[in-house]
Amino acid sequence: MSFAREGAAVCVVDRDIQGARRTCELIADAGGRASAILADVSLEHDVLRMMDEGEHAYGRITCYFNNAGIGTTETNSRKKLLAEIALADWQRMLDVNLTGVFLCLKAQLARLGTQGGAIVNTASIGGLTALQGAAAYVASKHGVIGLTRSAAIEYAHAGIRVNAVCPGHIVTPLIGEVPASDTRVTRVPMGRCGTPEEIADLVTWLCSSQASFVTGATFTADGGRLAGG
Repeated sequence: MSFAREGAAVCVVDRDIQGARRTCELIADAGGRASAILADVSLEHDVLRMMDEGEHAYGRITCYFNNAGIGTTETNSRKKLLAEIALADWQRMLDVNLTGVFLCLKAQLARLGTQGGAIVNTASIGGLTALQGAAAYVASKHGVIGLTRSAAIEYAHAGIRVNAVCPGHIVTPLIGEVPASDTRVTRVPMGRCGTPEEIADLVTWLCSSQASFVTGATFTADGGRLAGG
């Protein structure tokens, strides 16, 4: 919605095509333009098809937001010590969270060429510190930050900016409302969780000309959580 409010045509990509279509309907109701695309970012052929469909709908794309990812609730690795994580769960986490970003970056950088553009990757505060019982998730998000920095310095000469956002706990339909007594709130100096809109506005700014000298950076949006220790 944030991109659409700024006048951008938006490609909404999801493994759940109905969910993507509902998002497109919200954008259309607000007067924007959007197309729904079905894809799994852990599969290279899906990523390439996704790129083709987006360009077919709107022509050359200049901004990309790599936001697909899974948490420990999507695997059996939730609240498990590192030695207890099954290889299959470790691999699934990296396939989506890290390899998915790599595959998208690879395709996006090639298509942007020397004409410039902006890419934002979703990492996490888990990419900047350790989280108890989430070793696979933490490793994947640290990797996203490393990929972001590498891409930024390799493609800066082409006018391509690559940055990462590191959200704290964000209230989404997946986790629902978080009680004030929950540690995800009590550990945050601002005393609340964030909203998807707050992250979207940051990403939109990073893709805009207002951030024209910003690349290779990580932006923490966590209500002061990491600053507070």
